[in-house]
Amino acid sequence: MLLTFANKLVQSIDAFTELLGKMIAWLTLLMVLLTFSIVVLRYGFNLGWIGMQESVLYFHGLVFMLGAAYTLKHEGHVRVDIFYQKYTLKQKALLNLFGSVMLLLPVCIFIFFISLNYVMSSWEIMESSPEAGGLPLVYLNKTLILMLAITLTLQGIAEITRNLLILFQDSPDTNHVAGAK
Repeated sequence: MLLTFANKLVQSIDAFTELLGKMIAWLTLLMVLLTFSIVVLRYGFNLGWIGMQESVLYFHGLVFMLGAAYTLKHEGHVRVDIFYQKYTLKQKALLNLFGSVMLLLPVCIFIFFISLNYVMSSWEIMESSPEAGGLPLVYLNKTLILMLAITLTLQGIAEITRNLLILFQDSPDTNHVAGAK
């Protein structure tokens, strides 16, 4: 029963992260098209708007801050794998478990709490761009810091659970573990 719950937890968090990652991929395309439009308007027609340029920065923030959990799920973060690539599945799970518990979660919790007042202050004054014609949504952009910490923490919980399942499996075949790699 506990194994079933753990597998369902991993699958649920993975599904959320996957959906978020696919939405972010479309935002990336939109950001590229917007950037292309800005360049064409500026250098082709000598037109430009601060708000349009700032929106690219907002999209950039969305892509990186909300895409970090998706990158973690797909093991896309930088890793020095001189030894890791030769480890067995259980050795990899043990190392990933250690990294998630000792590094990932503490850093996410630190980022969340150190940023909370910063973001809340921005919301209190409904902070907007200091530029004339800029976007009045700076407080939403700063909220991405908290969202980064939350989504990475959620995916970290999935990774911890997945690695625990791998470590405590009796059989060497752990392919039935949710998302075993």
